[in-house]
Amino acid sequence: MHYIDTKDYKQFEELKSGDIVYLSGVVYTARDAAHKLIVQCINEKKELPFLIQNSILYYTGPTPTPPSSVIGSAGPTSSYRMDSYTPLLLDMGLKAMIGKGDRGQNVIDSIKKNKAIYFSTIGGAGAYLSKRIKKSEVIAYPYLLSEAIRRLEVENFPLFVSIDSEGNCLNGNGC
Repeated sequence: MHYIDTKDYKQFEELKSGDIVYLSGVVYTARDAAHKLIVQCINEKKELPFLIQNSILYYTGPTPTPPSSVIGSAGPTSSYRMDSYTPLLLDMGLKAMIGKGDRGQNVIDSIKKNKAIYFSTIGGAGAYLSKRIKKSEVIAYPYLLSEAIRRLEVENFPLFVSIDSEGNCLNGNGC
């Protein structure tokens, strides 16, 4: 078991597929629509909503925030939907992604090339995971509603390493 702060991203290279991690620090949310807009900004050489280098993306679209809560239920979404955008972001210095499910070979190759990591968390546990989010702020594309980009501060967010920086997969042959 590893307790890691998001600022200690160099520790990610030491993690191995199957390791359990409790992550604390800053994480950004982005799903399909936000990824498309981020890549559009990159292609048009426009300012990005956050610094991609050394960042972590969580593939989630939280439900509406209930009264006296920081965020609504915030479970992971299927990561493969971001596969076409991911290699570019990894080449720009993205350090890690959090989601659920397998990734394509293009993403696995890019994870290896960039010494990044793919974390998974438990699908169907969004209410539990939201309790590990201590702060949530929409920072870009509010019109996307649940798919807006958010800056989250997480504390002991439970993850496991699905694909390590050497391209080893938790599932063995399939990632």
